[in-house]
Amino acid sequence: MSTNQKNYTLPIIMMVALFFMISFVTGLQNPFGVIVKNQFQASNLMSQLGNAANFIAYAFMGVPAGMLLQKIGYKKTALLAIIVGFVGVFISYLSGITSSYAVYLTGAFVSGFSMCMLNTVVNPMLNTLGGGGNKGNQLIQIGGSVNSIGATIVPVLVGYLMGDAAKATISDANPALFLAMGIFALTFIVLFSVNIPEPASERKQATSTAPDKYSAFSFRHFVLGIIAIFIYVGVEVGIPNFMNLFATQDLGIDATTAGSLVGTYWFLMMVGRLCGASLGAKFSSKSMLTFTSVLGIIIVSIAIFAPVETKASMPVFLSSLTFGIVEVPIGIMFLALGGLCTSVMWGGIFNLAVEGLGKYTEAASGIFMVMVCGGGILPLIQGVVADAAGFQMSYFVVLAGLVYLLFYALVGSKNVNKDIPVE
Repeated sequence: MSTNQKNYTLPIIMMVALFFMISFVTGLQNPFGVIVKNQFQASNLMSQLGNAANFIAYAFMGVPAGMLLQKIGYKKTALLAIIVGFVGVFISYLSGITSSYAVYLTGAFVSGFSMCMLNTVVNPMLNTLGGGGNKGNQLIQIGGSVNSIGATIVPVLVGYLMGDAAKATISDANPALFLAMGIFALTFIVLFSVNIPEPASERKQATSTAPDKYSAFSFRHFVLGIIAIFIYVGVEVGIPNFMNLFATQDLGIDATTAGSLVGTYWFLMMVGRLCGASLGAKFSSKSMLTFTSVLGIIIVSIAIFAPVETKASMPVFLSSLTFGIVEVPIGIMFLALGGLCTSVMWGGIFNLAVEGLGKYTEAASGIFMVMVCGGGILPLIQGVVADAAGFQMSYFVVLAGLVYLLFYALVGSKNVNKDIPVE
């Protein structure tokens, strides 16, 4: 067993590196929205289409990516995803040369295909390399921690390269694009030269070609799990997005301070994932998801009902990678603390949803990725509530989502279909 673990060290490092690339390339669309708005005199809606294209690509590519895992295996799917990612970033680079908004959107969409494919590979692969259970969850949390580091670096790096945002162009971000392409190229070379386990191929050889009357959807805990991930991504995105709007539009907090509050949310998410990585082998996915869901319910409830007149001083994470102290309504402070709760939920939900699926894991991973589109849909529902009842009341949407996640942790994640053959 120890020999296998030693042999898997390099593949694990490669999967973690791909986790970094997922957040780095996805995160580019956030500061690029500011650049695009100024370079192409785009509307607010148009400035966000690059980010939307990234998420929409998941809906298109999730199921095909799962099918690729089954047909060609983990390694070849990852290599193909890296090639697609390199091409997507290169198209983004070309959009700077051509000064074309259409080329920019194309690059964002192609990059989204790659990010979906990579997510489809790295989550079940790390879970497999860890042997499932607590160890598999721990590896996914480690990957998530590195993912958060990438998400933290991108806005700071591109912000530095932009300088005066009003005059910045996509070409000013070329060093970040070159860095992304370089990491893709290096990862491709290393991954191409190492062996990683191919559980799908091994199962294919061991099973008959007779039609299968079951699928991943035959498992109740998986069906409830993909609903959970849809809700989770919406909660993760909705908390900081509407915190920013609440702070600037209702409370009159300046944009710089509001941005620091949002940055603090993502920073605390990184802290939470680092803690989850260190504790993942000691606590089950069910325990971690239960604890963070309960804590999240408490935090969001306080944010909803706390009077805005009640202020608190809190440290915030600044773009200069330092900390400062600001006075904000206590509800805003608790929303920022929500990053600690959402930090470990992704890995916990994925681990619980695919546990015991055996030969259906690869297809399940692809279906799982389709549901990432919840990050674009649930905030729209929250926006409707915000228009009707105000920003604080809109967090009832988030609260309802957290209640469902608690239900999934306590009840919905139990595998009640163990009679289905999975070998």
